[in-house]
Amino acid sequence: MKPLCGAALLLLLLFCTAACAQQSSCICDMNKRVTNCRIDNTKCLCDAVGSSITVYCDTLTPKCLLMKAEATGSKSGRREKPKDAFQDTDGLYDPECENSGAFKAKQCNGTTCWCVNTAGVRRTDKHDSDLKCNQLVRTIWIIIEMKHAERNAPLNAESLKKFFTDTIANRYLLNGRYITNVVYENPYITIDLKQNSSDKYSGGVDIADVAYYFEKDVKGDSIFHSNTLNLSIDNEPLKLERTVVYYVDEIAPEFSMKSLTPGLIAVIVVVVIAIVAAIVVLVLTRRRKGKYVKAEVKEMNEMHRGLNA
Repeated sequence: MKPLCGAALLLLLLFCTAACAQQSSCICDMNKRVTNCRIDNTKCLCDAVGSSITVYCDTLTPKCLLMKAEATGSKSGRREKPKDAFQDTDGLYDPECENSGAFKAKQCNGTTCWCVNTAGVRRTDKHDSDLKCNQLVRTIWIIIEMKHAERNAPLNAESLKKFFTDTIANRYLLNGRYITNVVYENPYITIDLKQNSSDKYSGGVDIADVAYYFEKDVKGDSIFHSNTLNLSIDNEPLKLERTVVYYVDEIAPEFSMKSLTPGLIAVIVVVVIAIVAAIVVLVLTRRRKGKYVKAEVKEMNEMHRGLNA
């Protein structure tokens, strides 16, 4: 009987171990780029891929950690914008994050460094490693601009506003007071998210994180584990052709002429050359006209002397 009792106890122990392991594991619905998920005081905690920093699965993961996880995996008619609004022209990079998940103010790629805002977007020219970034400048206004595909009829503006307001508040857990505007100017949809540093409270989601989750959703690369965004207005699927995000910081960005794209520089050069050419033509025309007037006066004087002779 003893061998049978021992075998039964062993099976019971294995069963309990498996059951406990199953109970202690969990799925992070808010972020699929995580590992080592476990239950801690009824909450699901996981380690972010690429940094191993612990994240909570009942809220959005900070954008810096999401970008780091993505970079780790990758190694295998519109309204006028504010004058200081700028786009993310650098795309994905492997960021340095604080333990809180926030971006470090200074980011580097080898010996090339630059300063970023709280959205992780470059706000200065690129310099060498001696660059000083004294503070992490807060992004206080994010403008999400989308263009939908050609339609037979415009969308219902009120339905569209309700859909995006409810989606951002419920899906991304952003307090509705930070969704300041949803504007529809066929075929453009513009969403304004505003959140000052004094508005950002501990434990609350950041508009930069919301914008990153949202952009991934509408571009078909959702960060959520399995909950894809049903993008439809009045039960009609909405097809987007383009999505662009603009950032406005508390302090204006510090770009120089060197940061302009070659295309824009070429346009500026052409315009300058055209202006110089116009000035040269004007000066030459005036000189020729002056010589013609002088010659005409001289001929008149000679004729006058001839008549008097």
